[in-house]
Amino acid sequence: MKSKNNKKTGITRSFYSRFVKRFFDFNISLIGILVLIIIPVLPITYILTLIFLGGPAIYKQVRPGKNHKTFYIYKFRTMTNKKDENGNLLPDEQRITKFGKFLRKTSLDELPQLFNILKGDMSIIGPRPRLVKDMVFYDKEAYDHYVVTPGLTGPTQAFGRNKNTWEQVFEKDIEYAQRITFGYDFKIFLFTFISVFKNKGETHSNAEEDKHQETKEQEYYYPNYLLRIGKITEEQYKKGLEIANDIVVNLKVIDYYPELHNENLEENNLLTENEETENQDKNVSLENNIINEESTETLVEKISENDSNNLETEVINVTLKDENN
Repeated sequence: MKSKNNKKTGITRSFYSRFVKRFFDFNISLIGILVLIIIPVLPITYILTLIFLGGPAIYKQVRPGKNHKTFYIYKFRTMTNKKDENGNLLPDEQRITKFGKFLRKTSLDELPQLFNILKGDMSIIGPRPRLVKDMVFYDKEAYDHYVVTPGLTGPTQAFGRNKNTWEQVFEKDIEYAQRITFGYDFKIFLFTFISVFKNKGETHSNAEEDKHQETKEQEYYYPNYLLRIGKITEEQYKKGLEIANDIVVNLKVIDYYPELHNENLEENNLLTENEETENQDKNVSLENNIINEESTETLVEKISENDSNNLETEVINVTLKDENN
């Protein structure tokens, strides 16, 4: 059976990605749920979450899915519901607990997503579903490639994990979308386990851990990152969050929003820089012309002086000859 290729994005939908992958996802997720209940990892994690964090133990959140459609993702809670005096939730770093950090570090908080895989909202392997407020700020290239089914784990979790920059995340996820094969999926699956156990074995001091957590919080949300590096304005930032909130509330399909990007502004800045460069070149050329004109005038004056001196010398010579005669 021939593969279907999207010439615009370079995404090839092979027989594996269209049929075999879903067959594996359904059966493996079903077996995984049954095994984790029997062991019993799921029941124990559920009970411990209720004890350390309170209910509900599992929360759902709207995330971008296949073809930019939104869905509810399931996760074990890692933060409390502590609020300030005004009834607003405290910042994430003040609500996450040691138990929550353990769940995140070992990826146990992701286990309820096996039910998402069983439903067909997610795949075992695929780009991780980011937040809606992240995707509304994706550029056109990234937006066009996030049409594949998101995964429980993906290339960024297998290779680099939390150390990946946003640029590296896009690079790896786009590459995956263009080469969904059984071999690559199996490689990601194996390296995810290696990454998890390697991460579990790493130890850091409290100061290092706090610094890492602070840096991670600053870079975790894509719009915050774009605002920090000056890629978007305050107005675009607020507008994007409003759009994202509307999508979450109404479970809308996520579109591409050119008004949240500065391509035109960057082009105008480039044109302005080119005009400034041209003006500088013109000024330099004008200065050179002035210098050349001054040099020419000076040269002419010198020649005139020399001619005058030569003429005086000739007159004196003629006069002396006449006197001698």
